[in-house]
Amino acid sequence: MRAIQVYEVGGPEVLQEAKVDQPRPGPGEAIVEVAASGVNFLDVYHREGRYSLPLPFTPGTEGAGTVVEVGPDVADVAVGDRVGWVEIPGTYAERAVVDSSRLVPLPDDIGFETAAAVLLQGMTAHYLVTDAYPVQRGDTVLVHAAAGGMGLLLTQLITHLGGRVIGTTSTAAKAELAKRAGAAEVILSSAVDDLAAEVRRLNGGQGLPVVFDGVGAHTFDASLASLRTRGHLVLFGAASGAVPPFDPIRLAQGGSLTLIRPSLGDFIADRSELLRRAADVFEWVRSKALKVTVTGRYALSEAAQAHSDLEARRTTGKLLVVPDAAFIGYREGTRS
Repeated sequence: MRAIQVYEVGGPEVLQEAKVDQPRPGPGEAIVEVAASGVNFLDVYHREGRYSLPLPFTPGTEGAGTVVEVGPDVADVAVGDRVGWVEIPGTYAERAVVDSSRLVPLPDDIGFETAAAVLLQGMTAHYLVTDAYPVQRGDTVLVHAAAGGMGLLLTQLITHLGGRVIGTTSTAAKAELAKRAGAAEVILSSAVDDLAAEVRRLNGGQGLPVVFDGVGAHTFDASLASLRTRGHLVLFGAASGAVPPFDPIRLAQGGSLTLIRPSLGDFIADRSELLRRAADVFEWVRSKALKVTVTGRYALSEAAQAHSDLEARRTTGKLLVVPDAAFIGYREGTRS
């Protein structure tokens, strides 16, 4: 079968299309024919070696498709089931082998593209606003990169929960997307000298109870400076690079601030929690509290371009990698 392989870590150019052996299921495993794979910054971190995987590996950790084979001792799924999954490498391929206990059955009204576009980021948004910092009605919240796939979902969920979102984006066009998702205010990060001062101006001169920061190095200082006394910085990503080491006394000097660096895997550690979060996300999609926006579809052979576009911030919403056979027939213009 065809799959993307990483033989050495590095830039997007290390994503190589290759012919590999068909996977075979072991005990407790299922083989899934991949219909769509989500493209996430986690895939970039694996490709760069920031989060190391044994070489060579097939990237991609979010997918959806149909079970075509199961191994011994599989009770969670059966051949023919429509499923999705996250946090398991190997989705940039025509088929993937997945621990059956980590597969999420898809409701009839949730398509493959929707599942591949929303499961990882949707469940991430779920734990961020319910566990990392439970958003309360009336909270004013800062969301960085509010027009990205993750930012759009966070903005919608916070608004759904009764919060008020101040978003940051890099362009006016992206600002309009964030506003359509529910952001009350949007700051063009490239147009202000002091981001934290602008945040406080938009909040009546006060700091915020929480900042959701998936950007990292470029926004970390401004995020801390935007918080009120006993505020919370939820640092859930590093799209601009890792935050340099810092003296924790800064948290005390900022007003007894707290910093959490959570990871989705710790919030879907058992199957019951995985299924509960996925069910909530699907219900939010069904009720239109969450609108899934797929703005780019790439064939397997174009995975490197997908990474380049994501890292260069040329995109908004969610990007997908789809098998070439499925990619044929997409009408011209669906890729951004």
